[in-house]
Amino acid sequence: MTLETMRLAASGGTDAGGHAAGETAGEGKPGAGVPVTVAAPRPATSTSGLGSAARGAVIVLADARGITGYVLSVCEQLRDEGWLALTPHLYHRDGTAEVPVAEGAAKMRTLTADGIAADLDACLEHLAAAGFPPGRTAVIGFCMGGTAAFLTAARRRLGAAVSFYGGAVTEPYWSGAPPLLDVAGRLRTPWLGLYGENDTWVTLEEIGRLRAAVAGASVPTELISYPGAQHAFHTPERPSTHHPQAARDAWDRMLRWLATHVGPGSTSGVGDGPPG
Repeated sequence: MTLETMRLAASGGTDAGGHAAGETAGEGKPGAGVPVTVAAPRPATSTSGLGSAARGAVIVLADARGITGYVLSVCEQLRDEGWLALTPHLYHRDGTAEVPVAEGAAKMRTLTADGIAADLDACLEHLAAAGFPPGRTAVIGFCMGGTAAFLTAARRRLGAAVSFYGGAVTEPYWSGAPPLLDVAGRLRTPWLGLYGENDTWVTLEEIGRLRAAVAGASVPTELISYPGAQHAFHTPERPSTHHPQAARDAWDRMLRWLATHVGPGSTSGVGDGPPG
């Protein structure tokens, strides 16, 4: 099945620019709603009736480059495993979908915690209406998306969360966002962290501190670190940092985490709940 891109009204019945649900503000303009790209398993053809077609839903949060072929391939791979996957276009407020890797670090800092939370909540409300309550939904992310996935796990009670090398452990990336260490003990969603020990964005000391901090949370947590792996070790299109063995192991661990905590037969017992 091909990928589908659609626009969601933002949480609370208004879109990101304050328009009422269903209003159109124009393609690529601020206030036009939250664009999301969806990969849905067969036999479904849209997100309007997927409750019985997929194992569960996974919100995929992109790295600092935005909506690249890489993040779309992640959605497709999840779809092939039986999950409904969708990725919100977090740079939509200025009409941007993707930036070059050299511009990613600066671009991601133009986001805000409130904007990211609004986009995530829009996805969650849409999924709930389509038959995926929070307990059947996971959020995963890469780089800045891993950071946002962690913060979502502290703010919302979902089935599962997975962070691939999410930074901002001790210093926040965004206005209104705490460092990860500040909320690590208050995680509300089972969380898996996957980090490279040679990551220049997240130091080995920070990895150790984060591992210790999440151990105090009331939900299941696990942090795996890979010797010799760098930041973006999962991204095959970046050969200078790609680590095939770590990437394969991390992907398999993520799939097991989703199977354990999300959807039919999950064992986490995590249910619905409002934002914290």
